[in-house]
Order: sequence, then structure tokens, then C-alpha cells
Amino acid sequence: LMGLGACTSFDILEILEKSRVPVSDCVASIEAERADTVPAVFTKIHVHFTVTGKGMKEKQVQRAVELSAEKYCSASIMLTQGGVEVTHSYSIIDA
Repeated sequence: LMGLGACTSFDILEILEKSRVPVSDCVASIEAERADTVPAVFTKIHVHFTVTGKGMKEKQVQRAVELSAEKYCSASIMLTQGGVEVTHSYSIIDA
């Protein structure tokens, strides 16, 4: 889970910085559910990003989250292809 959070956060920061969006912080909070049977693999994972920056637009952050989840983050893509339901949400702090 830590790898997923780090991978997606790194991607989001890179995407926003390349788009010249001023970002000062990105925190990933992760909740997960596991199967009741052995092996207790993850079945659902939700990642919430709290992105901090000055004057960011919601559309820019949404695009960065989507690109990370669907195109760039190998951890997220691998989990999804392995049958794990991975969802994402975000909030923006203007600071």
C-alpha cells in the first residue's frame, strides 16, 4: 500500500509540475479491504490525495490523478489488472 501511495503521489506531483501548476504538498491516505479467506489479498483499495498549492484548478488535479491511475503508476495498474478495485479521490487546499 505504501508503494501505491508513493507511486501515485510522485506521478501527480510530476504531472502538475510539468503543467506549471504550483504544488507545495501531496499527501496520500489509503484505506483497503482484504479477503476473508487465506490468502488475505487486497480486494478494494481507496486512495485519497490531499493536494496543496496556490491557485490550482480542480480540472488540473483531476487530470493528474486520472493520468497517474490509468497510464503512469505501474503499481496501480498492476493491482487493477490483478482484480483489485482501486479507486481515487482528491481534495485541494489553496495555500
